[in-house]
Amino acid sequence: MDNKTVRVRFAPSPTGPLHIGGVRTALYNYLFARQHGGQFVFRIEDTDSSRFVPGAEEYIIDAFKWLGIRFDEGVSYGGEYGPYRQSERREIYKEYVQQLIDNGKAYYAFDTPEELEAKREEIKNFQYDAHTRMMMRNSLTLGEEQSRQLIADGQQYVVRFKVEPGQAVHVDDLIRGDVRIMSDVVDDKVLFKSADELPTYHLANIVDDHLMRITHVIRGEEWLPSAPLHVMLYEAFGWRDTMPRFAHLPLLLKPEGKGKLSKRDGDRLGFPVFPLQWTDPKTGEVSSGFRESGYFPEAVVNFLALLGWNPGTEQEVFSLDELVQLFDINKCSKAGARFDYQKGIWFNHEYVLRKSPEEIAKLFAPYVVGNGVDESMERITKVTAMMKDRVSFVKELWPLCSFFFIPPTEYDEKTVRKRWKADSATVMGELAEVLRGIDDFSVEGQEKVVMAWVAEKGYKLGDVMNAFRLALVGEGKGPGMFDISSFLGREETLRRIQRAIEVLK
Repeated sequence: MDNKTVRVRFAPSPTGPLHIGGVRTALYNYLFARQHGGQFVFRIEDTDSSRFVPGAEEYIIDAFKWLGIRFDEGVSYGGEYGPYRQSERREIYKEYVQQLIDNGKAYYAFDTPEELEAKREEIKNFQYDAHTRMMMRNSLTLGEEQSRQLIADGQQYVVRFKVEPGQAVHVDDLIRGDVRIMSDVVDDKVLFKSADELPTYHLANIVDDHLMRITHVIRGEEWLPSAPLHVMLYEAFGWRDTMPRFAHLPLLLKPEGKGKLSKRDGDRLGFPVFPLQWTDPKTGEVSSGFRESGYFPEAVVNFLALLGWNPGTEQEVFSLDELVQLFDINKCSKAGARFDYQKGIWFNHEYVLRKSPEEIAKLFAPYVVGNGVDESMERITKVTAMMKDRVSFVKELWPLCSFFFIPPTEYDEKTVRKRWKADSATVMGELAEVLRGIDDFSVEGQEKVVMAWVAEKGYKLGDVMNAFRLALVGEGKGPGMFDISSFLGREETLRRIQRAIEVLK
């Protein structure tokens, strides 16, 4: 890396919710910038006004705030290279379009959609390029005077880049090395449309990256075919010396089968592909989000960081700071990364384990209140300390823990048949008397007395404890029995035993 300050950018289009693949691209840009003490720029690509979706820009900003990925400048952050919305930079782009035309690097094209379609039907695999441009209606065939007149008359036009054939274009890619592509495969791309007086993605990105001093363009593999054109545009402007280094990241692939990850895969297999829940403003369709599904943002970031990159060690759980220190763009895979959503669930479980009972209790408390239970945070924390290692998501705690707060109203039939013996009612009655006489109702206090009683009576410990569990819980689940009875306290424990005796006989 040279001494030039590293500047990278993430530039999504506000056309809907942010796909998780876009989140990973932004994360890699963030890690790269932080590792090199550089800046991370947030730009909005909204030059395609026909695809604009209300609320999408706000959604993208909220998603990164939730994830903890912070930009240094850009939309909603400010900075000295603004404006950062491309729709607010129209006059800037016009200046550079004109520069290309004046230098013979671009030309006006007046072909109508109908004329283009007719040419596609006439010529198989038609491409608007050096071999076909002289058959078309553009300033190269019509001449400067006629072209100027058409523009004056209000004729709609586009500006196309004039690609010179027979040139070997080299893309210096940090992940893929030297990518060599012949210019013949690149068509004369549209750079500007008079219909809305806005540039296309290709021109706007090159101009913005140059003016915003972007040093590295880290983006998805799907943009690799555009790279040769962008190299040629840099050269056309005379900006070869300031051209950024490219890095094209591997695709995120379906969990199974072939092809890249899509929303349909998430719908089919039951996992989110967006960071936050999204409601389509046109259809009202609701798409699930990682946040609303119960994932921790740290778990999502950790999961995504290892989709296409790994540090070369056995370690899998990393803080964001650790990822910054270890990340190496050169170690990114060239092959696509399969989106193993089960691994994402595993990561969330790992973060549940690493969080304190107090942290989990704060998140679990609304579920307790929502089920009509008025309980202290101290007691909720005690429950999470006992049970959090059994779940991958906080929302899974209530079905496992409800018996701590609400006594069973019925008893699992299968467990009753297996665990409630002919003498269980009698034994539980005896156990109730033993528990009633214990002064120290702590886990240790109960265990010492009850174990001595079981040994003295010659009972099978498993039979006693299974019936005890059924009486207190209603089924065969939960932590150690004395942990449960100690939490419930003497009076509640005795009430539950008595009710089980009455109901189960």
